[in-house]
Amino acid sequence: MQLVNIHEAKTRLSKLLEQVQSGDEIVIAKAGNPIARLAPYTPPKRRIVPPGAMKGEIWIADDFDEPVNDLFECLDEGCSN
Repeated sequence: MQLVNIHEAKTRLSKLLEQVQSGDEIVIAKAGNPIARLAPYTPPKRRIVPPGAMKGEIWIADDFDEPVNDLFECLDEGCSN
């Protein structure tokens, strides 16, 4: 892992990206303090499903957005089960 300051990273970005592409990691620092890491891209392990792919598999109840005013009454009055 190589540590470079911001100025050097801006000046040598293409070369740093070539290093990253070959598997190296680069840490970019500001005043010697690491602030970012350049690392090789790894694609997500899960396939991203397009919108609408689960059509027909999910449903929402007709009353899902009904008020729930009485839901917390037992907190005010105490519940007896």
